[in-house]
Amino acid sequence: MDKQQIVSYLKDNDIHKIKFAFADIDGVLRGKIISTEKFLDGLQDGYGFCDVVFGWDSSDTVYDKVELTGWHTGYPDRPARVDLSTFRVIPWQDNIPFFIADFSKTDSTSLAACSRSLLKKVAAECEALGFHPEFAQEFEWFNFRETTQTLNDKSYRDIQTLTPGMFGYSILRTSQQSGYYYDLFNLLQQFNVPLEGLHTETGPGVYEAAIAHDKVLAAADKAVLFKNAVKEIANLHGITASFMAKWNERLPGCSGHLHQSLWDKNKSKNLFHAIDSEHNMSDLMKHYLAGQLHCLPYILPMYAPTVNSYKRLVEGAWAPTTITWGIDNRTTAFRILHPSEKHTRLETRIPGSDSNPYLAMAAALASGLYGIRHKLPLNIKPTTGNGYQDKSNGVLASDLHEATIVMRDSTIGTELFGADFVEHFTQTRLWEWKQYSKAVTDWELKRYFEIV
Repeated sequence: MDKQQIVSYLKDNDIHKIKFAFADIDGVLRGKIISTEKFLDGLQDGYGFCDVVFGWDSSDTVYDKVELTGWHTGYPDRPARVDLSTFRVIPWQDNIPFFIADFSKTDSTSLAACSRSLLKKVAAECEALGFHPEFAQEFEWFNFRETTQTLNDKSYRDIQTLTPGMFGYSILRTSQQSGYYYDLFNLLQQFNVPLEGLHTETGPGVYEAAIAHDKVLAAADKAVLFKNAVKEIANLHGITASFMAKWNERLPGCSGHLHQSLWDKNKSKNLFHAIDSEHNMSDLMKHYLAGQLHCLPYILPMYAPTVNSYKRLVEGAWAPTTITWGIDNRTTAFRILHPSEKHTRLETRIPGSDSNPYLAMAAALASGLYGIRHKLPLNIKPTTGNGYQDKSNGVLASDLHEATIVMRDSTIGTELFGADFVEHFTQTRLWEWKQYSKAVTDWELKRYFEIV
């Protein structure tokens, strides 16, 4: 809908309030409900929002070293602007109109901490090169027979999964929770976040969903909305859904793999496909993959942004640990799929379900374009067999601190995303590590309390 159509829709349906939200640096949706009158008044200049939303972490604790905002700035308002093309209604909330917002300015500049604005910038660069970027993200997540209150009362200990046992691709387990299962598929479809597939993964109470592919910004919007929508729909059924990358050391982690391809502007030809080339990989695709391989160590926190992310990236746990690629190989960091021209694509397997989709897609697309611009040759040979054992091209950083220092001190991130973003983002990740480092864990209590 355009502006006039939306105004008419609100008037014709006697709508008195709308909801809008934007993603913070962690990909957490922040927003509010406003009156229709206020919504219409702010369409041009935006809606003032305290910029502390980019000055605190996911627990609303303010950062200590970011320059963008803080006590030194007084936490002023910044204008958030809705993107009218994101209009949809929330079917499980009385069909209230909903919009996605960001902090892009009308002069094409934006707030350095706004992840959606960053992806818009990278997407525009891609289109300027003559490419249409098609993306999709898939997610795994665990479901628990818990509520916010029971989790708090139990201090997140002895939590009960929705179902017991390791039941990957089980139609029995989903039939036992059919109300929730079908609500996910049907309500997300009505919310304009259509799924290609939904099934159980191996693990107690774990599901996996593949979101239908779309142009990169719309794909990221849908991925961000998917995570929040799943949590809200789960709550309606007395269930808590968690997108934590690794909630239990004995169980597999939760992925957020990215599927991507570049097409011509008319979206009539998949530019990654070449019928007369080995593995049907075009030269463009090889440059794109080479760029991702080259840039990966320097932008890893954009794929793996939390302390917990790196506990998923361990050997033999269905997540990559090495800088590798392969043909339909699920042990490598990058997996090439070429079943047909239409479906030839690259799967970037590093992101977990805890990733911010805007940042993960910006990282993938920007690094791929880096390879195209520099015509990087694909000198790394494809890995056949066990990618965990192929360490010839390096391994991923072992923790958030190591990965963040590499990103902060390299020139790659600055070239791809700008100095202001890199400075802000890396400071937020170092803050995250600092909070973790000073915490006394259950493991420490059990190991040291009595014996030392």
